[in-house]
Parts: sequence; structure tokens; C-alpha cells
Amino acid sequence: MNSVSPSSAQYVGGGESSEMKGGHFGHVTDGNRNEGEPDEVDRLKTKLMSAWNSVKYGWSVKSKTSFNRTSPLYLLGHSYLFNHEDEVERFSLAFVSRLWLTYRKDFAPLEGAGLTSDCGWGCMLRSGQMLLAQGLLTHLLPSDWQWPASPPLTDVDFELFRPRSPSKTLGGVSIPSLSSFPPQWSSSAPPAPPEHPPRPAGDPQSQALHRRLVAWFGDHPAAPFSLHQLVALGRSAGRRAGDWYGPSVVAHILRKAVSSTAEVQNLAVYVAQDCTVYKEDVVRVCEDAPSWKSVIILVPVRLGGETLNPTYIQCVKNILKLECCIGIIGGKPKHSLFFIGIQDEQLLYLDPHYCQPVVDVTQSNFSLESFHCTSPRKMSVSRMDPSCTIGFYARSKKDFESLCSAVEVALSSSKEKYPIFTFVDRGSQDFGLDDIHDVPPPHILPPNQMAGSKKRGSADEFVLL
Repeated sequence: MNSVSPSSAQYVGGGESSEMKGGHFGHVTDGNRNEGEPDEVDRLKTKLMSAWNSVKYGWSVKSKTSFNRTSPLYLLGHSYLFNHEDEVERFSLAFVSRLWLTYRKDFAPLEGAGLTSDCGWGCMLRSGQMLLAQGLLTHLLPSDWQWPASPPLTDVDFELFRPRSPSKTLGGVSIPSLSSFPPQWSSSAPPAPPEHPPRPAGDPQSQALHRRLVAWFGDHPAAPFSLHQLVALGRSAGRRAGDWYGPSVVAHILRKAVSSTAEVQNLAVYVAQDCTVYKEDVVRVCEDAPSWKSVIILVPVRLGGETLNPTYIQCVKNILKLECCIGIIGGKPKHSLFFIGIQDEQLLYLDPHYCQPVVDVTQSNFSLESFHCTSPRKMSVSRMDPSCTIGFYARSKKDFESLCSAVEVALSSSKEKYPIFTFVDRGSQDFGLDDIHDVPPPHILPPNQMAGSKKRGSADEFVLL
């Protein structure tokens, strides 16, 4: 089973070929054109990258994702046990209602680069967009909000099956491949109307907020959380369009993006320093208004050397079971994913590596379908890249206090002497500095593990203390 690509119908383009080198994509110039203007070499690279990944991910046509019906699945703090059709439907609605932000092509050229696609280099920025989008969904919409137009996960019902023999693992819920069905948004043809009964339209105000929120992430220079805006903010960290963005840098870019717009009210973003959440600093950020601001807390961490330290796996699982967690951006090396759930030893994720045509979000009734994924995917938690950023949300001061207590309990499950990150009551000496820190979080290893540790040859290096 391909654990990266949901199905060929949704994930046949986009990819990671340039990311594997941790280098820079684009910026080829010649003497006959202006700096940043795309040329045939840039266009050819984009086409070759899409073709390469069509081959790389295309074999997932025959893949399936199976869910164990005897073990609970946790999606952003809510549990689902697939022993009843109602639970399957409840999970389907919850999953499809998450915002899915992927590679896009044919958008307005990025300033200073001329690139019209982020295929091959923008996956961490897209994962960061999804993390922020989940925080905004939690902040702006009712806790039980669901996208009323969401289709079933595969346009067919879940297939419940029994084990073929007593020695086999107990059956689960199988999500058939989309290969037998028309692509949901291939070419210019509109999606086929769903065969399931239409759902209620829902609260009109919530649906308008949903559409407005999606538009904030549209690939348009004026959208506050567009790729264009994030790339522009990344320049202060020395990043350009086409570069690899690590999860630590993306966390600071998201903080600056929220603080730079007037679109989002009563919300702050706090980024932890050196694997430490300084409670006094969070309070300062949230009290910098007539009333307490809600807060998104982003914690860049390093969970091992070159690979994930197995002693931290239980902590990761515990964190994803918390309602205050809004997800984790990380993935496999140089291949970013957005983790939103856990079942047994498998992480549930949204993959940004499907390259879709740009959607004009300036139109009043733009299509929402390509911003929601119908194919959940899983991968072993042991394959998770150790460099990641964990996101949390607290609406009120009381929620923040509860968050601290719940997360500390989740972190205490590790047998490792050094926790993933810590909470301290005081403030930091560097509070208030506005620069994007292009320095990944330190990963503290016990002395007996330091000798055998190696630095990864990537643009997202780390420090061993």
C-alpha cells in the first residue's frame, strides 16, 4: 500500500523531487529577460516534476486505506469507533470538513521569482496553511460545524468486512480506491452530483464564514494567508520562492501572517522558543487587547536525530487525542504532511502533494470542492520525520490553563528523561522580538545517545545540546 498518496484520482500530480535535495527550485535567469520572469526552463521543470510525480504516485490506483473497526480512531481530539454505520458517517463528515490545501498551478506569478506553481517545493507551506486553517475553523465556526455539501469519502459506502481466518487481524473499514469512479475534479468537467441524499444547508452565517475562510488561503496576492503572502513574509528568514521551508520557519511565518492582517479579529499566534512554552509570554500576547485574545500555540520540536525517537511515539499519539490540538505539520524527510489523527500505530494525514489548477477565490460563488479531501490516508507513526511543529488552540484564559494541564499529562507518558517540550511560568528574555527565527528548535539528547548522533544534510539543521 502506498502510504503517501490517497488515490490517483486525487493525487496524481505534485511531488517531492526537488525537495529531496533540500535545495532551490527555479530562479533560472538569462541575459534576455528580467530577473524573476519565468522562462522555458522554469516551465519545463514544472512539467517534468508533475510528470515524475504522476509516475511516482500513480501506482496508488490500486491502494486502499483500511480502518480497524475494533480500535478507536482519534481525529483532532474526537474519537470514532467504526462498529456502526452512524460512526462511519460521523467520521466521514468530520474528515471531509477539514480544509485541504495543496499544490496549485497557473496562479499569478510570485513576486521576485516568476513562478506560477509551487509544485515540488511548497508542501511545508501548504501544510502550514492547513494547520492555520484548522485553527481558524475552530476559532470562527461552531465546534460542531460540518460542511453540509461534503460528499462521502469515496462516493460509495464503507465496506465492512470480516477476517478471512481466525489468525488474521480483526476486520476494519475499507475505503475502496477511486480508480473505478470518474475523477472528482479532472479536466474542466464539474463533479458528478452525489448519489446520497442532500444534507441540510446548515446555518447560512457559518457557510458564509466557511467560504470566506477558504478565500483567505486562495492563491491570490491579496489573500492574507495565500502562498504569495507567506513567501513574502519568508524573505526575512532568507527564504525565497522555490526554497525548502522547515516546520520551524513556517511556524514564525504563520505568526507574522496573522499579526499582519486585520481580517482575523481577537486571535493571536504564539510560537514557542527552544522547546519551551513561556506561560507569562502567552498571557502577555493574549491580554494585549481590551479582552482576552484566543491563541494558537505553535511548538516547533525535534523528536530525535535522523529518525523519530521511539520513546516519543506515545507522546505524539496522546497529543493527537487532545481536543486542544489542531494538528502537526511534519511528515517524512523532505515530504511534508499534515497529521490530524491517530489509530493504533497509524497516523491519519492530509497530503498537500496533489497539484490542482488555481481557483479564482475573488468570484462570489467559487467552487469549494477542491479545498476538501475525500480520501483519508494513514502511515506508520514510526516513519514520521522528527522535525515538526505541533499546534494547539485555546479560546479563553481558562482554556489555556486547561490546555497546559492536559498537554503536560500527555507529555509525561514518555520514558525519556527529556520531554518533547515544557511549560514554564515565567517569561522569556527574548519576548517581543519580531524576527522570523531561521533556527530550528534544539533537540536535547541524553549523553549516551550524543556520540552516535549525526546531523542531517538538509536546510533545516538542528542543534544538539
